[in-house]
Amino acid sequence: MGVEDPFNPARKAHPAFVVPDLDMVAARLRALGFEVDESQRDSFAGHVRFHTFDGHGNRVEVLAAA
Repeated sequence: MGVEDPFNPARKAHPAFVVPDLDMVAARLRALGFEVDESQRDSFAGHVRFHTFDGHGNRVEVLAAA
């Protein structure tokens, strides 16, 4: 693992995590002060999802089966 110099957060390429309870994860992230973007919630067939950014500004996707 390493960091590019200069560091540029990933905006398009990103990891995705599949979780059993999307709404619980979204609520937890919001409670911790993270922004949760649900504008694409229903745009991936068979799943619901949201995007957020980690503490370094990297985009992260979180999904659950619909």
